[in-house]
Amino acid sequence: MNNNLALTTRLYNSIKPLLELSDHKRPLGFLVTSALSVGLPAFIGAWLGDIQTAMLACLGGLSILYMRQTHIPRRMMTLAGCAFGFSVSFALGVLTNFDPYFSAATLTVNVFLVTVICRFYSVPPPGTFFFVVVACLARTLPFDLSLAAERTGILTFGAMGGCCLALIYSVYQVYISKTFVDRPTEEINHNIVVISIESLVLSLFVGGGYCLALFLQLENPYWVPISSAAIMQGATFRAIWHRNVHRIIGTTIGMGIAWVIFSLAPGPWETACLILGLSFIIELLITRNYGLAVMFITPLTVIFTDTNIPTGETDQLILSRLFDITLGSVIGYIGGWVIHHPMFKQKVEKLLQTINKG
Repeated sequence: MNNNLALTTRLYNSIKPLLELSDHKRPLGFLVTSALSVGLPAFIGAWLGDIQTAMLACLGGLSILYMRQTHIPRRMMTLAGCAFGFSVSFALGVLTNFDPYFSAATLTVNVFLVTVICRFYSVPPPGTFFFVVVACLARTLPFDLSLAAERTGILTFGAMGGCCLALIYSVYQVYISKTFVDRPTEEINHNIVVISIESLVLSLFVGGGYCLALFLQLENPYWVPISSAAIMQGATFRAIWHRNVHRIIGTTIGMGIAWVIFSLAPGPWETACLILGLSFIIELLITRNYGLAVMFITPLTVIFTDTNIPTGETDQLILSRLFDITLGSVIGYIGGWVIHHPMFKQKVEKLLQTINKG
């Protein structure tokens, strides 16, 4: 009886953190601004009759999610740097996807560099995640060297639009509503050796997941590295485990939402409204419960990449995406286990001691 009670208690204590809602809430103004940054390009695309091209600008608008609650010059410098990082990550993707395995190699290098920079400057969540998303989605586009500059430019304009909206919101927050609280910025992490080693492991698992997806001839292999990167964002192994559970369950429900959306065959204006609404809901939930947010991140990502699929292929799309994301989550979980394993940390510490003695 006592053993059963102890087992039930342990099970409850394991599940409870997965269901809890954090008290951390974002200001309503930021929620609206971030949703507009991602959604407005879709409305412009619907108006011009080319929402597919506008999706690239929507991706650029995701850079606004890196806006910190610091003084205006610093937050704008951060956003400008992230917009530049988005553009470089995207350009590297569209320029190298003529060969799948060469593209996987450049993705690995891209993830390594982005991870080193984000960890050196202690960039808080979403950290490297959306850089990886942009880099992976760039590889879904058919290779066309003549369109590379145009595509990258459209994404960059979307990121610039996000910066403009962020500036408008910042001025309103600081000088009109006076609700701004200057929070201390994250300290620079000078342990460059540790950062480089952990970033190398992370990038190898993300790039290796992409190679595995290519080897298995998955229709759209980009879901695997995106899922791996999402899982490995956890600061601890327990956090990675929670993200893994959230990712798989949230994705399953999210794919059901995506199935409903595609079954209704929304037009351009309806799609633009969906992007705006989903973006708002995601930012509302992402700091409260990651699993709830994933339920809406999944259909938004599907909209960005699979808008033109025939209605009759919806069922096959959903099933294949579920497999891809589950595979990527498992790879990310293994990668997180390696990074947070005591033996790995011991070897890194020994290496640091050797370097310091030298």
